[in-house]
Amino acid sequence: MGTKIFMAISYKEAGVDLDVYEDSMSRLPALIQRTQTSRVMPLMGGFAGLFRLNEEGKTYRDPVLVSGTDGVGTKLKVAMLVGRYDTVGRDLVAMCVNDCICLGAEPLFFLDYLAMAKDDPELTEALVKGVSDGCVDAEASLIGGETAIMPDLYAPGDFDMAGFCVGVVERDQLIDGSGIHEGDLLIGVESSGFHSNGFSLIRKAVFEVGGLNVDDSVPEFGRTVGEELLTPTRIYARLVNSLMKDDSLRPQISGIAHITGGGLADNTGRIVPNGMQAQIQRESWKPLPVFGWLQRLAEIDREEMFRVFNMGIGLVLVVRPQVFDTVLAAVQDNGFKGHRIGQIAPGKDAAVYLD
Repeated sequence: MGTKIFMAISYKEAGVDLDVYEDSMSRLPALIQRTQTSRVMPLMGGFAGLFRLNEEGKTYRDPVLVSGTDGVGTKLKVAMLVGRYDTVGRDLVAMCVNDCICLGAEPLFFLDYLAMAKDDPELTEALVKGVSDGCVDAEASLIGGETAIMPDLYAPGDFDMAGFCVGVVERDQLIDGSGIHEGDLLIGVESSGFHSNGFSLIRKAVFEVGGLNVDDSVPEFGRTVGEELLTPTRIYARLVNSLMKDDSLRPQISGIAHITGGGLADNTGRIVPNGMQAQIQRESWKPLPVFGWLQRLAEIDREEMFRVFNMGIGLVLVVRPQVFDTVLAAVQDNGFKGHRIGQIAPGKDAAVYLD
């Protein structure tokens, strides 16, 4: 019987280069530090992040922690085609934070998870730069994360990312839709475009059916296909935070819905109580040009468009009629455009479109 010869191998030969990993990690502290507030507790080393709920001038009577997690979906494929990675991290923060604020929560801190086939310091830095930008906008602290190098699980050049947000709200100030009444009005806050939903359909329509490339120019947008598709998701945290801090307005806001995959009717319907119906008037706002462009490009049915995409409305506020004008003004003051898009009425279906 022959003698088996063993050869010494290293982690690097298995596909993970610890020297490159250390290079990646050395690029991140400044991006993390710029997001942190006095409530983030300093820690020498350690295995987790520390965040104080109470501090001087900020205490809670009966706090409820609100959490949310999400990813960016196949929008990452567009980022790979364009070769630009500093925007999708912002999308990641938005998709998580925008869910948490629907309960009236103030975002506190954020965690990210990156997974890729091979460590790439420049890619990691660009992705975390986007996360850092999003956290600054959301007024949330980035206090930790994970970068996983898995060469046998991901193809060369592929990566994925996920995010986790934790917020807080006083228990008696929770906005869960249970207070929605007949006669309440719907304010639709404009989106920036597709946000981070429906990109499997978008990619098929644009690249397969339409035969376009990311570098192709679209005259009606004044920029390339890739630039348009990578428009970051809007973050609505500052708007909701400002409304929640107003003691006269907060009790008059009965529901908040983040419009993601499933469209306006599905997402708004999730917060409407039994016996009530959100009646959404589709002619009350004009969808952004990018939606009409996509629909024409691949001859997508109108109902399918409204079923899949936000169609220009990224957040819905359900408010009492007496504060409608004040809340709409607050939307404008926070840098967004808002529209009256419907009302609450008795009905069996949670939400319907009225044309």
